[in-house]
Amino acid sequence: MQSGNRGVGYGVEGTLTAKNSTVTTVGVGGTICVAVASHKAYRMPADSMYMPLHVGKAAHPDVDLGAAFVTDDTGDNISDLNNYYSELTGLYWLWKNKHTPYKGLAHYRRHFETKNVATRLGKRDRFDKVVGHEEALAALHDCDIILPRHRNYVIETVYSHYAHTFDARQLHEMRKILQAQQPEYVAAFDTVMRGTKAHMFNMMIMSEERFDEYCAWLFPLLFELQKRIDPAQYDAFNARYPGRVSEMMLDVWLFTNGYAYKEFPVISPEPVNWVKKGSAFLAAKFGGNKYSKSF
Repeated sequence: MQSGNRGVGYGVEGTLTAKNSTVTTVGVGGTICVAVASHKAYRMPADSMYMPLHVGKAAHPDVDLGAAFVTDDTGDNISDLNNYYSELTGLYWLWKNKHTPYKGLAHYRRHFETKNVATRLGKRDRFDKVVGHEEALAALHDCDIILPRHRNYVIETVYSHYAHTFDARQLHEMRKILQAQQPEYVAAFDTVMRGTKAHMFNMMIMSEERFDEYCAWLFPLLFELQKRIDPAQYDAFNARYPGRVSEMMLDVWLFTNGYAYKEFPVISPEPVNWVKKGSAFLAAKFGGNKYSKSF
């Protein structure tokens, strides 16, 4: 288990000091594979680095998204746990079955957006604003990791927001697991919980070394959490808690190891109803109304 700088926080653009973070830009052919997790047929980015991935195929064997989609039920997989792990069944499949210098995960409704101002302002089609392989490779030239721009809860800490919207026992139990199995990560866990910012959505592009290292650390923790808190006790929406808890674990791993990263904006192909999302956020904080559906 690698360990590094502890108690670090957010800089302007991942101002953490990387350890052994040496990247050589090579030819594009097969260099980056970003799986786009989806449970239904949906338009995909045109760039060749994107791989449509049908997640939860084992749970829905009769659903066929077409030949363009790779399915997460082949090879070493946890596809049948998709009702609990959401897009993480895709993350697991990439870890175990895809070998390419860089790999990553996005969602059919969330993508990394280009930083090119002319493209962002001049293009109407949102898919034209999704980052391509050349821009991604350039960003990876001096770091191993691309992440979505952190979310800032402003009036909530990461912990309080989760406690207001979901079952906080899940976070308490995860801390106990870390204390028992990975105590060097507890300080970063506490820092993340007390903070107001986090890299959410389980979106990332990493070197294969970092990607596989992260997954090898993350999944045993989540499997132990699942043993301690059975997702079957919840309704379908809340049973997906392992996937939600994992969103906060990324920064715990990142900050403990001190790896350098770069942030990209996130773009949705569909308009986001910020009034609805904001109203639900405030209702959870001030009215005690826990989330019962995605927004």
